[in-house]
Amino acid sequence: MSLYRDEAIILRTQKLGEADRIITLLTREHGRVRGVAKGVRRTMSKFGARLEPGSHVDIQLHKGRTFDTITQVEAINNYGEALTEDYQRWTIASAILETAERFTSQEYEPALQEFQLVVGGMKALAENRYDASLILDAFLLRSLAIGGYAPSTTNCSRCEKPGPHRYFSLVGGGSVCMECRPSASATPAPETLQLLGALLSSDWDIAQASEPRHRREASGLVIAYLQWHLERGLRSLPIVERV
Repeated sequence: MSLYRDEAIILRTQKLGEADRIITLLTREHGRVRGVAKGVRRTMSKFGARLEPGSHVDIQLHKGRTFDTITQVEAINNYGEALTEDYQRWTIASAILETAERFTSQEYEPALQEFQLVVGGMKALAENRYDASLILDAFLLRSLAIGGYAPSTTNCSRCEKPGPHRYFSLVGGGSVCMECRPSASATPAPETLQLLGALLSSDWDIAQASEPRHRREASGLVIAYLQWHLERGLRSLPIVERV
């Protein structure tokens, strides 16, 4: 099938030649796809504004050898536009989009859970539904969970001894007991581990009631755990503004 249609969210754009762009998008049914939008950088382009990072679109593409060609785009929601005037939320949106691209490394491999997670995260950000930093940490933790790397926040990740436990290990898979803890394990506050569990399970009442110091500690653990499993950092994380 050379022509196909799908629902997608735009992850990234790159210039190609004088008038075209390469659009990296995460689709509902086809996973991560790269398509060329021809002439999109011209002033009179009919769908250039619909292909900006963060846009949720209905899109039609023609299958190609290296890149597919975008032939039609209809806007569903332009989350990017809704976030551009808020620096903190825009930097967090950028981190969400980059993370989604990193967790969908194989093109055309269906990634429905990640797609739904990205759309949900962008919608929550655009609606200012929860604290933006909490939305990011929840997104990162759930992306890790989809990839099979969810950290334990209660039972020991090594021997499954019931917790909560005092220690948290990047190498050990999260919460670890005294007997199993590797060297250089962190000792987060119990409230921090409770917050991590709440973010993983979508318990926003507990997450929203958490104290700033526990949010900061949880964010540090989430980012360190993410970078451990990705083996290199995200370009967008250093510019994320935490409040």
